[in-house]
Amino acid sequence: MTSSDMEYLTIALPKGKLFEPSANLLAELGYTAEGLSENSRKLVIVNEAKKIKFIITKTADLPTYVEYGAADIGIIGKDVLLEEAKHVYELVDLKFGYCRLMVAVPQALKQEKFSDYAHMRVATKYPNIAERFFHSMGIQVEIIKLNGSIELAPMVGLAEMIVDIVETGRTLKENQLIEVAQIEPATARFIANRVSFKMKFDRINQLTKDLQELVTRGGVK
Repeated sequence: MTSSDMEYLTIALPKGKLFEPSANLLAELGYTAEGLSENSRKLVIVNEAKKIKFIITKTADLPTYVEYGAADIGIIGKDVLLEEAKHVYELVDLKFGYCRLMVAVPQALKQEKFSDYAHMRVATKYPNIAERFFHSMGIQVEIIKLNGSIELAPMVGLAEMIVDIVETGRTLKENQLIEVAQIEPATARFIANRVSFKMKFDRINQLTKDLQELVTRGGVK
């Protein structure tokens, strides 16, 4: 970490649904920069007066940027943290962006016992989470990694089950799928690089306390 790096606090924000609430939460505490936007063409957006840098990354990449120190801190969903399993500090549950990771099957394939789903194929964007969950249940399955339209897999015979993240469950109902197990609830989390947390402790620790206080008060006004 160079002396120039030490001057700045670099914050990673994820593209997608968490960007706006994350940016608003930080802005409430004075962490912002002119032109900060999810669609900004700038790769790095800087507030020189406050020595803050923002980088906007793809959701799945954000923990990697933080783990390797390209960003000191970031905000990301717990689902991504669980899947990527990067070596970062998880400092604050920010309480927004609530979803749940779950297992679903077509209505016609619903079984009386969860163990009856053994040896089925499972389509998911979260192969690591799915593998750990089924292993913990003592159930052997075949996991198929997909990047989108997970609900399509049972409809076309690619898989009998899915592991996915849902908010309301409306998409499941629209595709005649039913939830048969919840794996983990997921909300946005404030994370930090382990070295940065030590080298820039005062700034990161103060922001951690401020975020925790803001969350306790109910989040962004």
